[in-house]
Amino acid sequence: MTPSESHQAVGADGPPNTDPRASGDRPRGEDGSGAGGGRADSYYGRPVVKPLRWHVPNMPAYLFLGGLSGGASVMAAGAEATGRPRLALTGEITALLAGTAGAGLLVAELGRPDRFLNMLRVFKPTSPMSVGAWVLAAQGGLTAAAAGSYLTGVLPRVGRAAGYATAVTGPAMATYTAVLLADTAVPAWQRARRELPFLFAGSGMAAAGAIGMTVVPGPEGAPARRLAIAGATLEAAATAVLERGLGYEGEPYGLGRAGRFLRIGRTLSMLGAAGALLAGRNRGKGRAGRGNGRHGGWGGGRGADSGDGRALAAVSGLALLGGALCTRFGVFFAGDASARDPAYTVLPQRERREAVTTPAPDARDAT
Repeated sequence: MTPSESHQAVGADGPPNTDPRASGDRPRGEDGSGAGGGRADSYYGRPVVKPLRWHVPNMPAYLFLGGLSGGASVMAAGAEATGRPRLALTGEITALLAGTAGAGLLVAELGRPDRFLNMLRVFKPTSPMSVGAWVLAAQGGLTAAAAGSYLTGVLPRVGRAAGYATAVTGPAMATYTAVLLADTAVPAWQRARRELPFLFAGSGMAAAGAIGMTVVPGPEGAPARRLAIAGATLEAAATAVLERGLGYEGEPYGLGRAGRFLRIGRTLSMLGAAGALLAGRNRGKGRAGRGNGRHGGWGGGRGADSGDGRALAAVSGLALLGGALCTRFGVFFAGDASARDPAYTVLPQRERREAVTTPAPDARDAT
């Protein structure tokens, strides 16, 4: 469409443009995106919000790895507190590797490492980017200290204290990216500002539990299975709200690439959670005593750990990891689709304006 034709679509003199996408009168969900009903004109038919400049798969993978690192830190702290050294070590190493890889992807998006370092020059509590940079730095340092102490045996008290401290930075690490996305002008992300933190927290819990139950499949890994099941349940509930509870502003979560990734992610997560639950019940039948930890606080007795049980735990863990990763891709693609379509920006603004300017009906008129 030429510039002159675009100009006609936004009200210039001359024959009107009959392109349904330019006028915003296209049917609901056409071409995998787009809000239905009403006109959604924008200046020269251009998107109101600038298209995302982040790269795929860098940014979705960064979102996934941040959640994995945060969830693994919480799992490790709980395992350490209840005397489960293998699960604690698995959690600390996972948190360190995931956080390091995520930081590398972030630096790749920024272009130069010094840009990340510049964000640490100040701390602004009102800036999600500033808070996130400090959370990422603190999480990296604490997980490095905890994992290094576990592996070398040097300064065990310091390593244990660092591991417990990650129970504080871990939840922030898993959810700060949700706040960062919701603080942008991207309609689908901004509208889901209340739901995204729960979605990212559940996804991180499921991914961390998947690693734990795969690497430590015996009774010591029972807390990881429970964490994975709880995370997958929270993730599925938050995804359902995104797809059906946000009105037409939530349409991008159910359409196109975003909808496909979210549906695949929900299916994998539910299959993985069912497998984790089945694996736990099978081991529970052969339980012979209390847990092998010092305190036994997270459950799981000594039971038979058959080859079939290990295979089921591994397959379930892979399904949970795949579901968490697909969820992050789905959220990213939903934001990209809503930024490209002016309808998701114009129609909500018009609706809010009409709600403010339209006077409320007088009770005397009703009578």
